[in-house]
Amino acid sequence: MFITRTRDIEVKVTPRFLPERSSADKRYYFWSYTIEITNHGDATVQLESRHWRITDALGRVQEVRGPGVVGEQPVLAPGASYEYTSGVPLTTDSGFMTGSYTMVGEAGERFDIAIPTFSLDLPHAAARVVN
Repeated sequence: MFITRTRDIEVKVTPRFLPERSSADKRYYFWSYTIEITNHGDATVQLESRHWRITDALGRVQEVRGPGVVGEQPVLAPGASYEYTSGVPLTTDSGFMTGSYTMVGEAGERFDIAIPTFSLDLPHAAARVVN
């Protein structure tokens, strides 16, 4: 599990390799990741958009930007949490992801919160430390 906290909003990420959706012969490796976002602040916020940087084992970077997450733009009241699961394929057997969410506060102010950098590793591989 990987955790970070920005402006009283905590983001936890749990990645998981899915061998049933992967094929080493075809150089296709698939991971799911579950993200839990918890609002520890005093004000309601809404997740407006996401920005991902996905890096494979060869250092190739793919950037993904878009509205919301899994088709939703959740609203988080103080103390509330939101959880979703998504996935990512790579052509290498490891990599890492990092990113941010753009949030909107009650007064309409926009701010970014960090998504912790997390590694995408095969179960038998040693986890990589990413800073």
